[in-house]
Amino acid sequence: MHDSRIEVLKDCYTSVIHDVMRDMGMRNFTLPSRMTSLQPDITLCGPAFTIEGRLDESASAHDTLLAWTGLLSKCPAGHIWTAQPHTHGLAQMGELSAETLKRKGVLGCVLDGALRDTNFILEIGFPSWRTHHTPLDIVGRWMPTGSQIDIMIEDVFIQPGDWLHGDRDGMVRIPVGQLDEIIEKSIVAMKAESKVRTAILAGMDPQEAYLKYGKF
Repeated sequence: MHDSRIEVLKDCYTSVIHDVMRDMGMRNFTLPSRMTSLQPDITLCGPAFTIEGRLDESASAHDTLLAWTGLLSKCPAGHIWTAQPHTHGLAQMGELSAETLKRKGVLGCVLDGALRDTNFILEIGFPSWRTHHTPLDIVGRWMPTGSQIDIMIEDVFIQPGDWLHGDRDGMVRIPVGQLDEIIEKSIVAMKAESKVRTAILAGMDPQEAYLKYGKF
């Protein structure tokens, strides 16, 4: 079922959401700058389907592919595939996996790791965040250790169902329990920023505009 909050949040931008969460006293919610979007013009937001795994050179090709396709089967529509693979040596998403997830209605992927088959992924329009690209894949080399579990991406703690919001500026994690409050405050903050912008363009001193609207 589509969550209408996705479209509402897409109209916000990451920097204003960041500022709202900062002003609420939150810390450690911005994903590391090494993770960027393959399609920076696309805003990706929605709840996280979390995945963790590790290198396992003892695994057979069959074992790795069986486990991988099991993950693809589990990932629900309307979620973001969010992976902490504990390696930057292997691609954590490629052509067939991206096609499968897109057809299921998965919103995109966020990887603290590599991507491959990038031209194809660009063609199908599957929003993808990654650290870099490599043709090396997981077959016979990597196994998942869990899904829908708590993960860490650097200093950012992500629980299953927490929301992610990313645009050209970067990505933040939004605790699902405070999502509605953060959306509401972000909308208010954007309206205040719009008033400040209009006032400055009309000739108001920037400090005066800040003091009047409490936003800059």
